[in-house]
Formats: sequence, C-alpha cells, structure tokens
Amino acid sequence: MVQIIKDMDELKTFLKAAGCKLVVVEFSAKWCGPCQKIYPLVHAMSLQYRNVMFANVDVDDSQELAQTYHIKAVPTFQMFKQAHKVTLFSRLKRAICCYRSGFMGEPYISDNGNE
Repeated sequence: MVQIIKDMDELKTFLKAAGCKLVVVEFSAKWCGPCQKIYPLVHAMSLQYRNVMFANVDVDDSQELAQTYHIKAVPTFQMFKQAHKVTLFSRLKRAICCYRSGFMGEPYISDNGNE
C-alpha cells in the first residue's frame, strides 16, 4: 500500500515507522500525465515488495516538502533508509572507498584491453 504524505510531520513519522526498511517516496502531481501512468506500477510494487515502504507526496498539496527535497520535476522518486536520503552517489563514494582500501581488489581488464 502507498501511504499518502501531506506534510513534514507525516513524512518524519512514516520514516521513523519504517525502521531499517527501504522507503520509496514518489513526488507527483494530479495533473501530471506520467505520474498518472506510473502510479499503478508503484502501487503494484508496494503490494509485491512488503519489505519496502512506499509513499506519495503531491507537490501541489505539499509545497513545503517539494521545496525541502528540491523537487524540480514530477514524477521524482527519492529513497530513504533509516530516515536518511539514499543516493546513488553515496554508493559510488562507498565503492571508491572500498577500492582504495584494497577491499575490492584490482579492476578486471580483459585480454583485448577493454574493461
């Protein structure tokens, strides 16, 4: 089930209730065609992936949240883990750190010189 979030207090409560689960928040608008098309997929995923919590924020109804999370276009998806925003860039930083520490070993280079 997709939880409708209307303000910062509701989002904070939702993130806290999620504990260690991944939280996917869709920022959308009622007038947005792509948002309308993707919502059924998000809803289906919320039923299929019970270990992930899903929420929806209407940017017109929750302008404070849209501004706080720097939403410039809809639909926009942001993910959170333990109430902290998760970004792909943070994963990249972690991979670089692991590589530099020698944890990941040397990169694989094939015989023809292509990685």
